[in-house]
Amino acid sequence: MATPDRIPRWDEQLQRRLARGEETALGELYDRLSPMVHGLAGRILADQAAADQLTREIFAQVWEHPEDFDPAQGSLRSWLGALTHRRAVERLRARRGAERAPERGTGAAEEEIRAVATAARVQYVVDSLPQPLRETIAVTYYDGRTYQETARLLGISEQAAKQRMRLGLELLATELADERARQEPHTSRRYGDGDGNTADDGHRAGRGECDCDCDGDGDEGGRT
Repeated sequence: MATPDRIPRWDEQLQRRLARGEETALGELYDRLSPMVHGLAGRILADQAAADQLTREIFAQVWEHPEDFDPAQGSLRSWLGALTHRRAVERLRARRGAERAPERGTGAAEEEIRAVATAARVQYVVDSLPQPLRETIAVTYYDGRTYQETARLLGISEQAAKQRMRLGLELLATELADERARQEPHTSRRYGDGDGNTADDGHRAGRGECDCDCDGDGDEGGRT
């Protein structure tokens, strides 16, 4: 008995349309993912004009070389995020090198670049999490609130707050590790360890099931 053909994912279908030269496919991709690309570039470069330019370059590359994206290696969103991160860090490193005073060593500048790159990568992954997990991390970790306070603010149980936090940090660590692995053929590990396990003992990621009604589809780069 024949097995039905698998229905291609959205990003696979879009890649095929780009390969056929469909300009509407580029417009659809830009509308959907340019906020993520521009936001990530802006967080690393801290320069609106530079982020604008890099965003244009990223989408120009996708238009000219859609075959560079391999759907077997992950989603188009993840690939664009990794590409943007790598290009932005390279540009920041070149800019810092040009600005560095002769008497200043490379260590301080490299530490600054590493810190900026790691923070941007963490925020990019947090932004891609499902909204319930994203808001729990924002309230509990970034705002420094207890689980009791988070539960009260979000209108959920304390147990649900703990489960959301554990799952969110677990997904964060996994996504950062996957993204680092994608970048390793192009660069070294010098951009930071990417573990994402920065919470205190009360907030450390752990295994467990989530009952917070998270659908896991994520948002396209929404802010917390």
